[in-house]
Amino acid sequence: MDNNPTITTKTQKIKINLKLILQLAFPLILLITLIPLQLTKIITFKWSPKYTNNNILSNNTQQFAAVTPPKPGLLPGPRTRKCDIFSGEWVPDPNAPYYTNTSCWAIHEHQNCMKYGRLDSEFMKWRWKPNECDLPLFNPSNFFEIVRGKSLAFVGDSVARNQMQSLICLLSKVEYPIDVSNTKDENFKRWYYQSYNFTLASFWTPFLVKAQENDPNGPTGTGIFGLHLDEPDTAWSAQIDDFDYIILSAGHWFFRSLMYYEKARLIGCRFCQISGVIEYTIEYGYRKAVRTAFRAILERRNLKGVVFLRTFAPSHFEGGEWNKGGNCLRKKPYKSRDITLQGVDLDLYMAQLSEFKKARKSGLRNGVKLKLIDMTRPMLLRPDGHPSTYGHWPHENVTLYNDCVHWCLPGPIDNWNDFLLEMLWNEEKIVLHANSGGVRKFS
Repeated sequence: MDNNPTITTKTQKIKINLKLILQLAFPLILLITLIPLQLTKIITFKWSPKYTNNNILSNNTQQFAAVTPPKPGLLPGPRTRKCDIFSGEWVPDPNAPYYTNTSCWAIHEHQNCMKYGRLDSEFMKWRWKPNECDLPLFNPSNFFEIVRGKSLAFVGDSVARNQMQSLICLLSKVEYPIDVSNTKDENFKRWYYQSYNFTLASFWTPFLVKAQENDPNGPTGTGIFGLHLDEPDTAWSAQIDDFDYIILSAGHWFFRSLMYYEKARLIGCRFCQISGVIEYTIEYGYRKAVRTAFRAILERRNLKGVVFLRTFAPSHFEGGEWNKGGNCLRKKPYKSRDITLQGVDLDLYMAQLSEFKKARKSGLRNGVKLKLIDMTRPMLLRPDGHPSTYGHWPHENVTLYNDCVHWCLPGPIDNWNDFLLEMLWNEEKIVLHANSGGVRKFS
């Protein structure tokens, strides 16, 4: 055994220093361990929607634990080259859908396909990929920043309402709106997002022009309507001045039996089967109605907003017409090479494009902004996304046709709002880039 006093003293000093180091290090290690735990508690939260509608079904009040809020995005700079975002293909999106039929109360019952027994889910798991660029997925945080302090109106039929309800569902990850409608009519709704001072509205106008039901039955048993092709429907045309964005659409109601009027005089009809009345095509009445709608917009002296024409989205009836047993049972999208737009659908589409081009030229002269959201080409490829029979319970005694016009929610119509966000960004980017030096970060 070594009894050297010098070594003993050094050993004692080392033990003392080691003990001191451990005493100092323990609190530091504990602090490093606790900080991430506390940060986790701060950035993790539970979301429970606060419903403003007292008629919400109980099965729509599902709570989500530890929902991660949408990440703010970056507004990119202008594209280096032009890209036709409406030419492309549907590609798989395994992460979709971005809400469910139980997490969103805004879904119309007739489009709540999963609730009423649709078993397949692949129709929800696709996104649109343009041929020459990319189309970003809808980001609710970015959308709200673009529309902060603004207003947007959907003008059209129940397919326009279908898109509005999709938008509400996509935005519900961030906030639900308050119903501020000044009427109980479900066809004229106004929603308000308090945190962003953003108003969303819908105006029901299936023909865009003044119309009335002449006969509830008509030759097809689905009514016959009188259209005043030279008079806009003032239910929307007199209400749009203060909106920042107006999305105009119509089409499917023109397949009904119609009486055509101009200057309050009957000039003809579409499938009215009345002796002595001239028969016109669907395209004839549709073109005139779209022309009148654009004329009404161009004549608004105080219109401040941008008007988007959302083109006709074709139906997909197979095995018969909409009122003769036609159905839509496909489970996957078409490829663009598999189908072409033809017949009446092509006629309506070309009528829209023709009238839009003429109106846009006039708008350039008097300061009215008209833009095109061309959903015809992408949606021609989606025979799989319609409700079909899944808009009610099989045992219910209801008189409903197979629905191959509207779109299931969640479903392909959610992608319409990818296009909408892209178009809104295109309208804002010049100002945003001028004010921010090239990049704007949403917060």
